[in-house]
This record gives sequence, C-alpha cells and structure tokens, in this order.
Amino acid sequence: MTRPGSGLRPFSVKAKLGTLVVVSVFITTGLLMVAVRTRTELRFITVFSVIATLLITQFVAHGLTAPLDEMTTVARSISHGDYTRRVRADRRDELGDLAQTINLMADDLEAVDRHRKELVANVSHELRTPIAALRAVLENVVDGVSSADPETMRTALKQTERLGRLVETLLDLSRLDNGVVTLKARRFEVWPYLSGVLKEANLAASHRRLSSGSGNHTRKDVHLHLDVSPPELTAHADAERLHQVVANLIDNAVKHSPPHGRVTVLARRGAGPESLALEVLDEGPGIPESERHRVFERFNRGEVPSPHGPGSDGGTGLGLAIARWAVDLHGGRIGVAESARGCRIQVTLPGIPQPRG
Repeated sequence: MTRPGSGLRPFSVKAKLGTLVVVSVFITTGLLMVAVRTRTELRFITVFSVIATLLITQFVAHGLTAPLDEMTTVARSISHGDYTRRVRADRRDELGDLAQTINLMADDLEAVDRHRKELVANVSHELRTPIAALRAVLENVVDGVSSADPETMRTALKQTERLGRLVETLLDLSRLDNGVVTLKARRFEVWPYLSGVLKEANLAASHRRLSSGSGNHTRKDVHLHLDVSPPELTAHADAERLHQVVANLIDNAVKHSPPHGRVTVLARRGAGPESLALEVLDEGPGIPESERHRVFERFNRGEVPSPHGPGSDGGTGLGLAIARWAVDLHGGRIGVAESARGCRIQVTLPGIPQPRG
C-alpha cells in the first residue's frame, strides 16, 4: 500500500483537484469555441460555463467532505469514550489513509481502555482477598473469638506478606511503564549466582509452608535442580534484574508442578561474549500453543488447570510480565519453547554489547 505523502496517486485528492481544474478549463474553452462559431452572446456562454463548473465542483467537493464529516462524527464519539465506532476505509486516496489511521487509533484506545478496566478489576480482586482474610483474623481477636496466639499471628502475617508482595509487583509494573529503571550490568559467575537464587526459592517455599500450615500453596515437595555447563561459566548482566527473571520463572514452574515434581534450571554459554542462555523446565501440564503468545501479558493467569485444584493461590499474574520486562531491558529474548513434557521457557541475554564497526 502506498504511504500518505509518497507522491501523486491516480485516486489521490491532488489528482482529483487537478482533474477538476482541467475539466473546468476544457468546458470553458469548448463553450467559447461554440460561441465564436454560432455567434452566441458571450454573457450566455459565461453563465453556462459558471453553472457547469459549479456543478462539477459540487460533485467533487461532496466526495471530499462526506468522509470528513464521518471522521468528525467518529472522532467526537471517541472523545466521549465510545471506542466502538469506525470509519469506512474503502477509499484509495489520502482520506482513505486518514480513515485507516483513525481506525487504528480507535483500536489502540479500545485496547488501552479494556486493559485499564482489567487492571482495576484484577488489582481490586487481589487486594480484597488478603485484606478480607486479615480483617477476619483481627476481628476474631478483638471480639475474643480467638486469642492472639502464635498460630493466629502467623495467619495474619501471611496475609500481610501477601499484600506486600502484591504492592512490590505493582511497583515493578509502575517502573516498567515509566521506564525509570536502568541496568547495572556486571560480570559474575553463573553457578554460585543461580545456586543462591534456588536456595532463596527453597527458603521461601519453606517459609510459606510454616506460615500456611497444610494449605494448598505448600510446594516443599517440588525438587529444584541446577545444571550449569561449563561449571566456570560467567555472564555479563544486571544481577538484580536477572534475579527477578529466574525467581519468577521458578515460582511459576513450582506452582504448576505436580506433587513431588522436578523443576530444572539450565544455563549455557550464549552466542556472544559473556552472553547467557537459560532454560527453566517443569513437569506440569504445559502451556497450549494457542496460549503461548499470552503468557507474558500482565494479569494473565492462563487456562492451564492447577495441579492443586481451584483453591490454590495462582498469584497475581504479573510474574512472567515482569520477567519479560527485565529480559527486554537487557535486549534479550524470552519465550515458550517446544517440550515433550511440561513447560520449557527459554531466556537469552546478549552479554557484553559489541561496538559497531
């Protein structure tokens, strides 16, 4: 398709106006020649010429102003919050390009409005659940229904920590939108670094088990395995942001693992200097191919059933979105790869940027 302003096209507004001028000149010239040959008075020829020119001009002007009126109506509807209206874009001129642009703008605004409503609904739901549980615990203590024993306080602490995790993920989301995060890349050894991340994941699982009793989110049974080759592998990246990537991928894999399942983190040398190729594999139900393009969207929880049933804590749906954001900051890639069993997520980080020659 020809881009707007790329030149004179057969059906462009410029061509139509030029045709109007040429036709008007030909009509006037023809009438003058008729007047000379038939000895008709010049005033009659002038009147006929003006009338013919006005009729042609009115016809062309209507073809140009009618779509502008339609665009004005649609734009006014969009300004009032109605993003469902569209402009007919069947013209092959600059007005057709403008109509397509308005339709694309309406599509984007409609998507933004839908995401905003989903954001409010999801955040409200995520905040309401721990707040309601915390309020119930405190009301029972105040009313004397239960005592402020360590078990009750652990329950209240669990809900408070869940609120803290939600607020932290929302802050990360805000940093993502504002683009205020900068990378602090450095060289580090991969094995001890990832070993520490897995150790923290095990400690977090143990803490959740102790604070939640025998709840559905007890995942101490999942075994975490680290595979780094070669053992002396090094990488160049922002360690804090990479921690967000690996921790969120492990957390997501653990949640979807079957009882006594296995989550494997593989690290290999990438294509460039100090580059890194990571994989996180689990033994869960996997991700359907139709859902793979949506798993890194905000607040997307997917349609894969949890191994623990509908009562399990599925999280906020922000973890994978934050992982993609951190990978994008590095200029790397993240995606769901084919796997014979479970889910396999691949991450590649470019390492040290190469100077452009």
